[in-house]
Amino acid sequence: MQINIDIGKTLRSGSRTFELRAQLTSSSQRIVIYGPSGAGKSLLLKAVAGLSTPDRGHIEVAGRRLFDSGGGIDVPAQRRQLAYLFQDYALFPHLNVRQNIAFGLRRGWRNPLARVDGEAVRYWLQAFELEHVAHQLPHQLSGGQRQRVALARALAPEPQALLLDEPFAALDPGLRQRMRAELDALQRRLGIPMILITHDPEDVRAFGEHVLRMENGSMAEIKDLDLVERNEA
Repeated sequence: MQINIDIGKTLRSGSRTFELRAQLTSSSQRIVIYGPSGAGKSLLLKAVAGLSTPDRGHIEVAGRRLFDSGGGIDVPAQRRQLAYLFQDYALFPHLNVRQNIAFGLRRGWRNPLARVDGEAVRYWLQAFELEHVAHQLPHQLSGGQRQRVALARALAPEPQALLLDEPFAALDPGLRQRMRAELDALQRRLGIPMILITHDPEDVRAFGEHVLRMENGSMAEIKDLDLVERNEA
């Protein structure tokens, strides 16, 4: 995936000002943006997804210009063909696993039927080993199962890229390690490009093909992953 980002956005709250100045050019299948909370990582990811509008600049993914302030381009989020996995997974609490996966496969599906079926739904239930919990609601699932459902829902529409916002932060340490391994295997099997933001150096080591550190709204490439460990020491 070729991605080209050069954007700026200013946020103001009272007397405080935050400046996002993000530049990124990459053809990597695995981009990790690493940095502390409040560095601007989520703001950047939401801008790529179309959930936040930059003040200036451009965003281009896989040859498609998604945002260009100079050219008056701002493709709506639902037409960007990008899957966004929220940190808290944002599953619909009143929909079962089947319904959550089916949501978004067809336009206008506000509430898919409880026993909704179809080739795509069956494929993702099987791919994430969720058949046995297909009729359960999110609150009845474990943390790992909720993450699998969220990933299945994100991937079902066959997006061009997967955007991951601190995907393991809500999991306990043991489950975090297992879910990293599952995502690693899934991404390699599907060949889907991904951008992952994190404050955890373990995520960098697991997925860091092209790593950038973000701090105070600006980014810089990290060539030596040992620097991540030293910065955390």
